Amino acid sequence: MKLSSLNQGRDGRLVIVSKDLTRATDAFFIVPTLQQALDNWEKVEPQLRDLAGQLEHGSVPAFRFHEHDCASPLPRAYQWADGSAYVNHVELVRKARGAEMPASFWTDPLMYQGGSDSFLGPRDEILAVDEGHGIDLEAEVAVITGDVPMGASREQAAAAIRLIVLVNDVSLRNLIPAELAKGFGFFQSKPSSTLSPVAVTPDELGEAWDGGKLHLPLLTSLNGKPFGKPNAGVDMTFDFPTLIAHAAKTRPLGAGAIIGSGTVSNKDRDGGPGKPIADGGLGYSCLAELRTVETILHGEARTPFLRFGDTVRVEMKDKQGHSIFGAIEQEVKAYRGEA
Repeated sequence: MKLSSLNQGRDGRLVIVSKDLTRATDAFFIVPTLQQALDNWEKVEPQLRDLAGQLEHGSVPAFRFHEHDCASPLPRAYQWADGSAYVNHVELVRKARGAEMPASFWTDPLMYQGGSDSFLGPRDEILAVDEGHGIDLEAEVAVITGDVPMGASREQAAAAIRLIVLVNDVSLRNLIPAELAKGFGFFQSKPSSTLSPVAVTPDELGEAWDGGKLHLPLLTSLNGKPFGKPNAGVDMTFDFPTLIAHAAKTRPLGAGAIIGSGTVSNKDRDGGPGKPIADGGLGYSCLAELRTVETILHGEARTPFLRFGDTVRVEMKDKQGHSIFGAIEQEVKAYRGEA
């Protein structure tokens, strides 16, 4: 089942989307928003699935689905906790800012709590005050959960996964070192993130979803050129049930909590840092990682962070080449203040 929230009101208007992302039908007579659906999942999920089946068979009124009409599936959420499941990425990015990586990072997940009150829609602009802040994309996979009890086991965490989405977790790299030096975590360096047009139930992914990891390439392009295609199921040190259980260790998670994978990152075939696509590698899901590799190879970073006018696209396709979640497509623009 594929679900989307159209731009209407603060929490969107819930629609069911066809498997091929071409058509949609309203779900408001069952439940008006995705958050309300997650709050009452056991009751409404069978009804939503029945509606999805009717949509596929053409037996309910439908309209053309346009991704640019979408808000984030959850325009605002009660919880957004982003992990760093791909420890290869963590190691490289820390190396870039001269920080040692504790050995515990390979056994205990790294996670931060992000702002969840204003997720960007998949076609919304990335607004920034200053290019000098080091604007970066971070292409990720995330899961949306039902209620998770405090101290949940890995099995309980896995059973709580309701939906899967893609994320562009925007980062302001040049603000991060000073914030972390205060010893109190990210805030200004982590502006609003973006979710894919469509959220999908795990069964939509077939054998690509193994209950904890999504084994498909995550495709990122920058200014229309391929930038990254790492496989989200490879080099993922901590799977989603592990991340969810980690987040719920000392508190319950409410329905609609979003748990991110962190930047998807693959090592090269020889075990070293990944290579650019142009050099036969799988590329990257963020600029910071490329800049770190450039520094290792050339003594300095050669690729700038995002500039005003740059465009970013994040998407995932099935083995037949069909888009699963729709695409995040964004342009970076200067913030001029509210009109």
